[in-house]
Amino acid sequence: ILLPQFSTGISPHSLVDFNGISMTRVFTSNWENVQNFQARPDDILIATYAKAGTTWVSQILDLLYFGQTERQKTLPIHERVPFLEVYLPPNMSGTEQADNLPTSPRLIKTHLPYQLVPKSFWEQNCRVVYVARNAKDNMVSYYHFNRMSYGQPAPGDWNTFFQNFMEGKSMYEILWQEADLSKNSLHVLLYLADTEREIDKLCSFLGLSPSAEEKKMILGGTQFDNMRKNYMANYSTFPLMDFKISPFMRKGKVGDWKNHFTVAQNEEFDEDYKTKMTDPTLEFRTTI
Repeated sequence: ILLPQFSTGISPHSLVDFNGISMTRVFTSNWENVQNFQARPDDILIATYAKAGTTWVSQILDLLYFGQTERQKTLPIHERVPFLEVYLPPNMSGTEQADNLPTSPRLIKTHLPYQLVPKSFWEQNCRVVYVARNAKDNMVSYYHFNRMSYGQPAPGDWNTFFQNFMEGKSMYEILWQEADLSKNSLHVLLYLADTEREIDKLCSFLGLSPSAEEKKMILGGTQFDNMRKNYMANYSTFPLMDFKISPFMRKGKVGDWKNHFTVAQNEEFDEDYKTKMTDPTLEFRTTI
């Protein structure tokens, strides 16, 4: 697999400090176009940390607005819901994909922290769907994604990845600022919670009233096992991923972190989490 080449000469998957955030050239080399991106009032921005349920909520929203049409069968999810800041020259630019979307509303995803999201989304008062996942399972899922994605920094073994993650030597930021979660134009979904309940809350936020039959279709189309088998949703058509190492959609369960964390790592993580999340407005389940 050939990695994209950039004029800087820096490896596209090498981490760089970008406005205080660890990023790679895959997400910074098109920055002027990202920051100047012109949002529309009916755009819906899907904001997540990587591997926190982005594809799941993208599929939910796509089915809610456009149903099981031919585009669901012929266009992979990364074309239906473009990744705003991704830049893989010469063939992929998230901003160009978003600009060329024929749908209304446009569904656009980002992993950018709040302060780096293009201002036009706030100026247009766009609705934002933020997906949150318990950080332990998120870390494990992200580790396996780093293993199989050629666009990510090499993670090393689990212990190395864990330490780098704890020291902030990983991509992006794990959560938006707590204060930002109270915005009227922002809705929070909890990944791996009660899907039907989360869809009902999402519909209330968006002003949608799907029929019982439509809700049944959406629930079926967004079940983890069904999405994992769906070539248009499981990212098997996306370049730069090695499914021989790990599938993009791996387990989709709460509590898999227990198969990776040592007792000492769990204690270290809990202590750090308490320090950084002194007054959280979100409560997560780490076990079922």
